[in-house]
Amino acid sequence: MGKAEQNEQVRTLTALLKARLSKKRFTHSVNVARASHMLAERWGADPARAYLAGLLHDCCKELPFPEQEALMRSGPFPVSGTEWRCKPVWHGIAAAAYMHAELGIEDAEVLSAARWHTVGHANMTRLEEIVYMADLISADRTYRDVDRFRKMAQNDLDKALLCAFEYAIESVLKKGTPLPVSTVEAYNYYLERAAQKAEQKSKK
Repeated sequence: MGKAEQNEQVRTLTALLKARLSKKRFTHSVNVARASHMLAERWGADPARAYLAGLLHDCCKELPFPEQEALMRSGPFPVSGTEWRCKPVWHGIAAAAYMHAELGIEDAEVLSAARWHTVGHANMTRLEEIVYMADLISADRTYRDVDRFRKMAQNDLDKALLCAFEYAIESVLKKGTPLPVSTVEAYNYYLERAAQKAEQKSKK
């Protein structure tokens, strides 16, 4: 797809989201797209694909749960038992299914970035990492640690992801909701990456 076609696709999808989402959710979606684009430029991913995935990651967030469930069941993406028991994470899987079936998006990595943006998993692709992180540091976020995460995301993406998964796990434990296994595996994976980096640094 050429640049002109990409721009036209983004304009069309932005208009669709504006009609589909609340003002707050639409603003968040555009902010995540911009943060994804910025992180892609910083960390060597395709900025256009990152922007697209960030723009659409929450396209099903405001659908009723029965509609999200129907999309999940009709889509090609496996869903774990824990994810089925945790409705707040459904919208990412539903978004990927909707993007594939209704919007005609066939880029597997763009779809997976939307699918995993709420729960993460071990050994994510760079695009998945970027959209996961962009969702946490977008301009509309105001939680206590957001400025620290924004700085880390610019300086050390692995460290930012480790801290992000730690933050996500703490949040889930406080709420008393099911914790997807993939999130725990992601935390362990990035913890090991951090340990390997520290060991390599100590040998220099």
